[in-house]
Order: sequence, then structure tokens, then C-alpha cells
Amino acid sequence: MAQVRIAPWSEDDLALLRRLNAPEVRAHTGGSETDEQVVSRHERYARFAGTGKGCMFTVVLPDGEKVGSVGYWERQWRGELVYEMGWAVLPECQGRGVATEAVRAVVAAARERRTHRWAHAYPSVGNPASNAVCRKAGFTLLGEIDFEYPPGKYMRSNDWRLDLTAPAEPAGV
Repeated sequence: MAQVRIAPWSEDDLALLRRLNAPEVRAHTGGSETDEQVVSRHERYARFAGTGKGCMFTVVLPDGEKVGSVGYWERQWRGELVYEMGWAVLPECQGRGVATEAVRAVVAAARERRTHRWAHAYPSVGNPASNAVCRKAGFTLLGEIDFEYPPGKYMRSNDWRLDLTAPAEPAGV
């Protein structure tokens, strides 16, 4: 498993987001977007850090190569404000623990904010890899739900929750 770090999303990360728009990466999240949608997403990601409502990061390998995205943002969920977390990793880096390490790092960043108690992730029930990331990163499975993503479309997802006020679990648990 490669040691990874996360770095705040920047104006220079559009090329990475275009690579993450590949059909095999977006298969469980509504499919590839148009280039106009990717550019719009990139602009939101780049502005996000200054809002105080979340943050997007790139996933960076030890050699400096950017291989994914990970982040958290506020959303209303069942009557309370929580963080939603999401991630994507390039196909050539999948299956190596990169996403799990990146999610653990973004959980630590969200914990440091001391803003919300709960973080949720909503991977498709048909995405065993992302569900495994949730489990390995310390989330608790609450059950299946119908989740709207992308806007206007519903998918069957798992609702995973993590208590950001609880002590962090040691890596590998």
C-alpha cells in the first residue's frame, strides 16, 4: 500500500479532474460528465476551501503524482447538518489502498474543523470497492437508502456514518 497525502484543490487540477471523468471511474456516480460540467465542477472545487463549508483535495502519491480527488462538504441529512464525503481514484491506482488512505486523511481534516459531529458517505450498493473503503476507514453501515445523485436521479446506496468527535481509529483496523 502506497503512502499518500492530500493537498488542497487548486486551479492547476483541471487536467486531473478530466482524467477522473473516465467512464470506469464514474460508473457508480452517474457516468461521465460533459467537459462543460467538468470545468464547472473544477471551478466549484477550486472555490470551495474559502467557503468554510468543506474542502476538496487531490490525492498525491509519494513521488508527487496526483491520482485522485477526495473531499467533504456540508449537506442536510435527516434533519441535521453533516459532512458528506466522496472520492475518486484513477484506475491504475485502484486496489492499492490509495482511496482508504486518502479518506482517512480527509476524515482527519474534517475532524480538525470541529464543525459537525457526523460524516456520511453514500456509495452505490453495487460498488464493493467504495463500500470497502468506508469500512476500512472506520465508518459504520447504517443501511441501504435511495440517494439522489446526480441531481434528479436516484440510485440505491449504502449510508455509512462516522463520528467525527470520536477518537480516530488506528490505521489498519
